[in-house]
Amino acid sequence: MRTSPPAANDPDNFPGLREALAGVRALVLDVDGVLLMKGAALPGAAEALTALDARGIPFRVATNFTAAHRGTLAARFQAAGLPVPEERIVTAASVSAARTAATYPGQLLFVITTPDGRREFDGQLVLPFEEADAPGARVAAVVIGDGETDLSRANLDRAFRLIRDGAALLAMHRNPWWFTSRGPTLDSGAFVAALEFATGVRAVMCGKPGPIMFRTALAGVAADLGGRVAAREVAMVGDDPAQDIVGARRLGMRGVLVLTGKTNAAAAAALGRGARTGTGAHRSRAIPDAVAPSLADVVAALD
Repeated sequence: MRTSPPAANDPDNFPGLREALAGVRALVLDVDGVLLMKGAALPGAAEALTALDARGIPFRVATNFTAAHRGTLAARFQAAGLPVPEERIVTAASVSAARTAATYPGQLLFVITTPDGRREFDGQLVLPFEEADAPGARVAAVVIGDGETDLSRANLDRAFRLIRDGAALLAMHRNPWWFTSRGPTLDSGAFVAALEFATGVRAVMCGKPGPIMFRTALAGVAADLGGRVAAREVAMVGDDPAQDIVGARRLGMRGVLVLTGKTNAAAAAALGRGARTGTGAHRSRAIPDAVAPSLADVVAALD
């Protein structure tokens, strides 16, 4: 792993990476742009995870991906050479399922996601799509994720009617698009926005950059450390200022932006210029505490 200071971490833009990470005891890692790109492991990612385990630094992988159960994702990570067990994965689907289990125990739900993603809701009452057309159909909550072909006009219309009849609206996330093998691809957040517009109901967001996912990840690393951990002692490593950095810094975590995904060096430099000019409350939460070329550089800079 590289140990030389990353060029993007010029002192005129951001603090040095080691300085920014001083006192960090655990990491929360995004997936796309940090560990994987278009399904393939990024260079140095596997070695970085191995180094974290060897040094006893706990981590959680936090992703807005909703189309697969955590067990399926763990198998994909293993196939890509990334040692990430299921219990270290937090997804927008798993967080949404935990939220509905706690908030609406024993009540009917209407969940749009893939069949594999819907396994996160096992043990809860989920209304079949066709039964939503029955007269008087009611549910406690509508939950929207990446349903692929199930994210259809017919199911969105069913969700619309259920929300109009009093159901709460939960968004697994609000991502408008994401990278796939086909290139930039429309994501389920666009459909959440459509339902909000049509119903006038604001969705409860379970994934990033909302606080629910970050609190779940914090609780996980705290358990690994044997007790409580201050948010400031945990760093979020992501490639998206709006999703990863904003959500982490809102909860008091540190945010480290890597250049292996959505954000390139020029965009990071623009954030750095904002860091020089912004102060106090005027300093945007999207401005990271540090920038690094890759996850490998972050791990190498940890005390």
